Amino acid sequence: MTARGSCCCWFVVLVAGCASLPGSEVASSGGRRVEVSSLPGPGPTVVFETGLAGSKETWDQVFAEIGKSHAVFAYNRPGVGRSTAAGTPRDGGVIVAELRALLVQRGARPPYVLVGHSAGGLYMQFYARRYPQEVAGLVLVDPTHPTQFEGEGALENRSQLSVAAIAVAGYFGPTKAEFDGLAETGRQVLAAPPLSETLPTRILIAPSKSSGEIAAWDNAKRNDFARLYPQAIVTSVDCGHNIQEERPGTVIEAIRDVISASQVPR
Repeated sequence: MTARGSCCCWFVVLVAGCASLPGSEVASSGGRRVEVSSLPGPGPTVVFETGLAGSKETWDQVFAEIGKSHAVFAYNRPGVGRSTAAGTPRDGGVIVAELRALLVQRGARPPYVLVGHSAGGLYMQFYARRYPQEVAGLVLVDPTHPTQFEGEGALENRSQLSVAAIAVAGYFGPTKAEFDGLAETGRQVLAAPPLSETLPTRILIAPSKSSGEIAAWDNAKRNDFARLYPQAIVTSVDCGHNIQEERPGTVIEAIRDVISASQVPR
């Protein structure tokens, strides 16, 4: 492991507090316990996906505000909160299949507005590209790029500080399999059809202020989203990686813009 570069902010997630989102409960899905939060309301249902090892509570301010006017849904992936760990592969194809089944089980009908943070943004990219008929809009919050951890961005090229951040994010815990599956998930995203040119898409990025080769690599990947999704409105936000907690109003505005641009009747 080399010691060059800076800490990659894609690894950093905040540990949720004790308070649960409104509408929280533990459900059964696929033979496992899954902790979910949902509020009824007009469509389209807004579906939140967290970053690596992140709890659904990281969306608390955004979830509560959007839930005042629209149906909302959030959940904890296996091994997080009260959700049972899973022994199945944890690449994006599996995770999205589990999410789709859970939404159907909970009675949430597509099309959805998908909102994903960090690694959750990578999963939502796959969902939107693989199942476009189920998606009314897409909001990516400082998302992981499909090739984030390839080439110069590979783990072995990142600093010891990055490794420490990975450990905090759960790399050595029950979500290790998710991190190990990120490269495969990226390949799945790029192999899927491109997003529809008419799909309302907002991407919020928080450029790294660090110096060094890895920080430059990570910021280049952020900048590449404009090429990857030319139909998207890409906005730079002056804050840390957890935009939904540091600047919840910015995320709320992006979600509302996507809902307004979607063609789904309320």
